[in-house]
Amino acid sequence: MAFKFPVINPLLHNELRLKIMVALDSLESADFVYLCQITDSTRGNLSVQITTLKEAGYIEVSKSGLGRFSHTVCRITRKGQEALHAYEQGLRRLFTEGVPDTDSNQKTG
Repeated sequence: MAFKFPVINPLLHNELRLKIMVALDSLESADFVYLCQITDSTRGNLSVQITTLKEAGYIEVSKSGLGRFSHTVCRITRKGQEALHAYEQGLRRLFTEGVPDTDSNQKTG
């Protein structure tokens, strides 16, 4: 059987989305302002990435209040936790296992 690298989730292989997911995996929940501060993101970019994660089913978003005074809180879902942990395991495999030296005729250099 030919070697294949582990699949790395492209949705999580984005710096800001990964930061959001790691933060939410560590916390029970986090509000938009806090996520903006700890990720050093603009409000617009954070909003786009939160929407992407929500549409994937990786996070839940709840809003309270109206207009400028709304309060947005994010929470990771079980699906999101599973995706994040699979992503982490895939990266660990990449760095710890590398490419097996099963056929030295295939290597160059």
